[in-house]
Amino acid sequence: MIDLLEALMILCFGLSWPVSIYRSWVSRTAKGKSLIFEVFLWIGYIFGIVRKFMLFAAPGAELNTLFYLGWIFYFLNIVEISIDMALYFRNIRLDKV
Repeated sequence: MIDLLEALMILCFGLSWPVSIYRSWVSRTAKGKSLIFEVFLWIGYIFGIVRKFMLFAAPGAELNTLFYLGWIFYFLNIVEISIDMALYFRNIRLDKV
């Protein structure tokens, strides 16, 4: 049940990032975006991935399908937030022009 809740949390975050990416792409401005907020979220995902590594290495740990599915969601979220952060820098440049 704990792995299910974690997977659902990460899935919900993962579903929201494409919306943010789309808005960043279309708006072509960095106004209203916070790079610090995104950096802290990115770091949070890194902590989640480290937790997964620690659970994977723990002796006697029960590893089920949701555990492995969590890896996919964490890495997908890292990629999505990295894209949004790259768009932030693009939009900063466009704001200056």
